Amino acid sequence: MKATAVVIEKPEHLVISELDLSVPGDADVVVDIAFSGISTGTERLLWTGRMPSFPGMGYPLVPGYESVGRIAAAGPESGRQVGEEVFVPGAACYGEVRGLFGGAASRVVVPGAKVVPLPDDLGEEGVLLALAATAYHAIFQGKPVDGLDKAALPELIVGHGVLGRLLARVVVAAGGQPVVWELDAERALGAEGYTVVHPDKDERRDYRCIVDVSGDSKILDTLVARLARGGEVILAGFYSQPLSFEFPPAFMREARIRCAAEWHASDLIEVKKLIESGGLSLKGLITHRYQAAQANEAYRIAFGDPQCLKMILDWRSGQ
Repeated sequence: MKATAVVIEKPEHLVISELDLSVPGDADVVVDIAFSGISTGTERLLWTGRMPSFPGMGYPLVPGYESVGRIAAAGPESGRQVGEEVFVPGAACYGEVRGLFGGAASRVVVPGAKVVPLPDDLGEEGVLLALAATAYHAIFQGKPVDGLDKAALPELIVGHGVLGRLLARVVVAAGGQPVVWELDAERALGAEGYTVVHPDKDERRDYRCIVDVSGDSKILDTLVARLARGGEVILAGFYSQPLSFEFPPAFMREARIRCAAEWHASDLIEVKKLIESGGLSLKGLITHRYQAAQANEAYRIAFGDPQCLKMILDWRSGQ
């Protein structure tokens, strides 16, 4: 069994290749992918070659951890059924070609326990489930929305890209009213239930909780200066360079700095409930769509066009 896949052979060199897939086991499903998203965080680092080294890292690789598709075959121990629409957070089924994270392909073989069933009407917006879970984890760490005191909700979010918007929407869904910082005037548009301002226009210096998704490794001093005493900065971006901060201002504020790790299964479950209940909308976040055969152009636009919030690849024409 074969699949067409995006393969990054080396930094900034991408090809579309036909790859052999692993033989499915009894606990596996075969998923025909309809759409896959391009991450402007970790995937950009893979694309540029700036991803810090970690176990399994290396080229060539199949990127992608934001895919949706329909189950074409299900093993007897997979717990899934043929025909289910599912979210696929990546796959490792390409033999010697690494799956980092392996979702950008026309077909994947993946354990049934790894996929998440989706409502049939979610469609292409299902690719945003991983980012929504990332936003949810940064705030709630897998706990139900009503399990956090509203006073502990983030009051400032730095960055109005797709993750920043999802963070703001999750906070609003939980009853908060966040402020979002954004430097680009066009990217500042599109707020729903929250306020977006240029940081120079914000004079507040007593934020209890700030979430940064800018990825700017030099931003900590700026954020610490905006904290209330005992306030917290949550680092929810991905930082390829070392972070540092001046100790005296942080000391005087008794600042807390927390790293938000990747989402867990409980975050996916909770954010899916929030979407299905209507509390969280994923609409208006996908701005660019390309056929999978145009992946080279799509990746360059996703990483180079500031107006691109979320780029998706459409794999349906190749099936």
